[in-house]
Amino acid sequence: MTTSQPSPSSPPATTAASVSPLAEPVVTTAESTATPELALSRQLAVGSLVGLIVLCLAWELWLAPLRPGGSLMALKALPLCLPLAGLLKHRLYTYRWVSLLVWLYFTEGVVRAYSDAWPSQLWAGVEVLLCLSLFAACALHVRWRFRHAAALAAADTPPATPDAASSVTP
Repeated sequence: MTTSQPSPSSPPATTAASVSPLAEPVVTTAESTATPELALSRQLAVGSLVGLIVLCLAWELWLAPLRPGGSLMALKALPLCLPLAGLLKHRLYTYRWVSLLVWLYFTEGVVRAYSDAWPSQLWAGVEVLLCLSLFAACALHVRWRFRHAAALAAADTPPATPDAASSVTP
């Protein structure tokens, strides 16, 4: 009695026992196929937001507080902490509303750059630059996400075929 061996060119057979029940399924999403532009804009947005949070806290507690020993103005960093989770989870809606929220901090930076004394003017200028980079990163990220989604949708749709009624000859 001879036993047949699988040929070396044929793929090995998979059985139910060989597939791990704990293996996670591979899901292809728009984020898993992200372009380098999306990754760059995301990193710039998260970095600018974290920098703005750190600057707001350090500015009002140590660098140039309104009152010696710090002030309650440091609480202005709290609204900036809310969108951090959404940016890290790739939520498009968060990128959109952060691009509007950042203008409040931009306005504060511009006002304090013209009205405060020297050390605070420097930090106000840094705040303005961080706000501009955060806005630009969020706006570009939203734009590139829509463009990337449109490209994925166009790749998934079959090419247009002529209408069936026009191809029938009498």
